[in-house]
Amino acid sequence: MMYPYATLNDDTEITHSEMLPDGRVKVYIETPDLKDGFHNATCYLPEHSWEDVNGYSDAEMDYFKEFVRNNAHLMIEFSKEGGILNASNF
Repeated sequence: MMYPYATLNDDTEITHSEMLPDGRVKVYIETPDLKDGFHNATCYLPEHSWEDVNGYSDAEMDYFKEFVRNNAHLMIEFSKEGGILNASNF
């Protein structure tokens, strides 16, 4: 199960999984692109290992790495609670 976490101004969607059996959380980033369809990247927390990076520049990846690093503690916590909407009782 993937839960929404944030939508950025350029329509980039950032989602995260529930806590996986191995204790990790999958973070998936996807940005629509008129030319390529979508750009995407996957990160696994807590080790911050990145894979399947497609279409993003180095500068964009630097931004996403910082974003995930700054929000990792929240995404990990929300992964245990059924996502941000469930954790906030909405």
